[in-house]
Amino acid sequence: MSKENGIKGGLKQVLGGDLRQFVMVGAVIVALIIFQILNNGRMITSSNFQNIISGNAYVFTLSIGMVMVIILGQIDLSVGSVAGFVGMTVAITASEYGWPWWVATLGGLGIGALIGAWQGFWLSKMGIPGFISTLAGMMIFRGGVIWMSHSISRPAPEELSWFGAGSLPEWGPNTGLNNSTLLLGVIAIAAVVFMQLRKWKRLATAESKPPLWPVIVRLVVIVGVIGYLTYLFGSGNIGTSFPVPGLIVGFLVVIYHIITQHTRFGRHIYAVGGNKAAAALTGVNVSRTYFLAMFNMSILAAVAGIMFIGRSTAAGPSDGNSWELDAIAAVFIGGAAVSGGIGTVVATIVGGLFMAVLNNGLMLYGVSADQTQVIKGLVLLAAVAVDVLNKQQGRPSIFSRLSRKKAAPAEIPQEQIATESAA
Repeated sequence: MSKENGIKGGLKQVLGGDLRQFVMVGAVIVALIIFQILNNGRMITSSNFQNIISGNAYVFTLSIGMVMVIILGQIDLSVGSVAGFVGMTVAITASEYGWPWWVATLGGLGIGALIGAWQGFWLSKMGIPGFISTLAGMMIFRGGVIWMSHSISRPAPEELSWFGAGSLPEWGPNTGLNNSTLLLGVIAIAAVVFMQLRKWKRLATAESKPPLWPVIVRLVVIVGVIGYLTYLFGSGNIGTSFPVPGLIVGFLVVIYHIITQHTRFGRHIYAVGGNKAAAALTGVNVSRTYFLAMFNMSILAAVAGIMFIGRSTAAGPSDGNSWELDAIAAVFIGGAAVSGGIGTVVATIVGGLFMAVLNNGLMLYGVSADQTQVIKGLVLLAAVAVDVLNKQQGRPSIFSRLSRKKAAPAEIPQEQIATESAA
């Protein structure tokens, strides 16, 4: 038993004591290997990986905002319609009214902000649950897209294609790889090494110092994965490299990870989602937290809509249909709790990546779109069902163990902590 505990302890040390991202990343890797075999080596290629990232960037963007809403114990069903509405607005103002592309884009973001304020008002001030208010929003803005477009597609500004389907540029000497992608990989490796070593030094005290070898093992694995991805994206056909939409998503992930994990607003989101009444008693402005989360969600929906029309080079009346379902699925596959209070941005992106790999792999294998939807639905149902069954049987929830965020004692009362421990 001591040997088994020693193995488990060593594994926990190597993984940094946080299994969340590693478990989901492992699921993505397993799916990639299976589909690589089934599709005769067509899965893990530079061009296919570029398609996976750029083709699902809008879903990743939506899921970043959606996880914050779901952590609050709410849901936003309007994000797909909002994205389609903003995308159509940008296309029409640029193509028919002659607005410069950047003015039309800023106008689209402004509309997203106004819609977010509208959605936040009904939840935070009127007390209407997000499910109802955003269901109404879905109907309103879906109808708005069809009404303003007259069910006809509109061309998107050509300049937006770089944001929706562009690749990092080539420059400098011939290294055999795209130099922009190579530089991005080097920066990512340097950042990971710096953060891991800084965390190790921060944990060290005068009395005790954690061993360095688990950090070294972890860094070797992470650096190896980043290095391989850098080679894969950088060695594609001339003119291709790491997708610009992927870079935008990466930037958003970093920003929102900091917001949710290291700011007061982020702590308030977890506190309200865990126990709204207790959070209010500790001084958390519940109404403002609701408003800002919904406001932020619609802005990200606007970003997703603009990225999508940039990739498709046009805005269509059906844009945005069922996008909210993909975003919600990514959040729950990433380990968020249905009841709220649990979930992270990074795990959500990995969950979205798993769904993107599943969708892409099934498509390459020749599975029809309707059958793919059935499989994706079963995967989502299984992920949530396993979590719920573990809770009902008295065992700690799998996703709760992997996705639980450590909250500041000042933000989450002891009564809530005791309730979560009992669960």
